[in-house]
Amino acid sequence: MTNYFRRLLAGFMLFTAEFALTLLIGVLGVAGFLALGRQVLNQDAAVFDARAFHWTRHLLGDNQSGWVEEITFLASRNFITALALLLIGYFLFVRRHRWYTLLVPVVALGSISLNLLLKNTYQRPRPLLPLVSASGLSFPSGHAMISASFYGLLIYLVLTHVRRHPVLRRVLVALLAALILLIGLTRVYLRVHYASDVLAGFAAGLVWLLIAIPLLQQIEKTVKNRFKYAPQLAEKQPE
Repeated sequence: MTNYFRRLLAGFMLFTAEFALTLLIGVLGVAGFLALGRQVLNQDAAVFDARAFHWTRHLLGDNQSGWVEEITFLASRNFITALALLLIGYFLFVRRHRWYTLLVPVVALGSISLNLLLKNTYQRPRPLLPLVSASGLSFPSGHAMISASFYGLLIYLVLTHVRRHPVLRRVLVALLAALILLIGLTRVYLRVHYASDVLAGFAAGLVWLLIAIPLLQQIEKTVKNRFKYAPQLAEKQPE
């Protein structure tokens, strides 16, 4: 009995710690996005954005548009759509986990839709003299937001499923996190987004991911409980 209460207490403390950390990250993400949005509306981010252009140029070097465009393509809508379909097929036919087949499109499509809504709200034009063609509005960065939410989802899946191989799990998480940051850097390097656009995209994508995962988990539990007790309720009904 003592061991049972110890495990119960340990589980409760772990849940509390995870919930507090998730809540803290979510609050910081919302606060960060709102602060950046205010800076953009008041046009107070110009100095920071100008320095970021020079910093990324110094960091990545001159005349690096080739591989930079390849990296930034990894967060394009076409690539994310294809990758999402492959992931849905994997969970549907290989792992046979139907709820993940719902989670993937909700995160991807929700991130894209929310990004369009935020862009139309702030109406910020793109930087002048981009190195590649780009259309649409600038704030927040769609590539940064989609990469934070979608590749962040992959990080969540790795942490959830790759438990027997801790070294592989750390390597995959580090690579995915590095990819997210690198995609953001490429958007600034190519001058298709301001650095404040990218940071806001990261914040919005992370917040959306923190909302989507617990929400769908709760829906999953509710539906499973209904199916679980549905036969019992049917047996109790009078003929």
